[in-house]
Amino acid sequence: KDGKVIAERYAPGFTLDTPLLGFSATKSMTATLIGILVRQGRLALHAPAPVSAWRSEIDPRHAITIDHLLRHTAGLALGNSLQASLLSALEPVNRMKFVEADRAAFAESMPLETNPGAVFNYHDGNTVILSHLIREAAGGSAADVLRFAHRELFDPLGMTSVTIEFDAAGTPEGSSQMLASARDWARLGQLYLDDGVVGGRRILPAGWVDYVSTPTPDAFVGIGAGFWTNRGDSFGANYRISHGWPRDAFFAKGTLGQYVIVIPSERLVIARFGRTVNWPPEVDGVARLVSDVIAATHGE
Repeated sequence: KDGKVIAERYAPGFTLDTPLLGFSATKSMTATLIGILVRQGRLALHAPAPVSAWRSEIDPRHAITIDHLLRHTAGLALGNSLQASLLSALEPVNRMKFVEADRAAFAESMPLETNPGAVFNYHDGNTVILSHLIREAAGGSAADVLRFAHRELFDPLGMTSVTIEFDAAGTPEGSSQMLASARDWARLGQLYLDDGVVGGRRILPAGWVDYVSTPTPDAFVGIGAGFWTNRGDSFGANYRISHGWPRDAFFAKGTLGQYVIVIPSERLVIARFGRTVNWPPEVDGVARLVSDVIAATHGE
């Protein structure tokens, strides 16, 4: 709270130094690196994404923007990463993740299933493509990505435990494969609680926090741009609010219970990592955690 650790608890075998896999909470780190590139003027949210395979203006994918990729409305025919069935193993997005050596090239080769910006469809391919754009902007190699991420984000925030995994082409697996200590994950949340500023230095563009927490139309689970959000009137946002979350909360989220929750009205960041059965036990348990923390710290 207010930038200071006021409570922490670890399961047996885990400590404040244990690297914890974020799964899809990693997407919010990727969105943060994109935000830095936007602040630097090297990427533009609403211009065509600079993907070589889409450079032709007669290619319908040329209309895909960074905003579409962040909001999972790009329209690429890669299947869906929210489905949890045996058939989902056959989806192109899972071939991308577990078979392809160059994940971004595979994702970028997919045709459109829907017009860019028209339909919300959450899948990891959107963020893998963003990761490729980060790699290209950083210099083209995995080492360049690490230098850029440390210089511009991790080092200013004091995040010393981060590990990012890469595919065989040198693109960060920015949809699901970052590990960091709970405190370092919380530091990422604190950056957003502090409006993208650390130590008097602006890391993220002015207005970026509002942008990422603005809901994506028709995203039933309640998602903004690289973060989940309780703003708007989605089913997910309303469910969370009815279970004790504040309306202004937004958060990074990974499967099996990985959360970095930012609550501006309470000046709180809550980092919760574990291995919990997905919906509803995970969602309801985290809702209890949020409401209990607010009750315990309210007025401090």
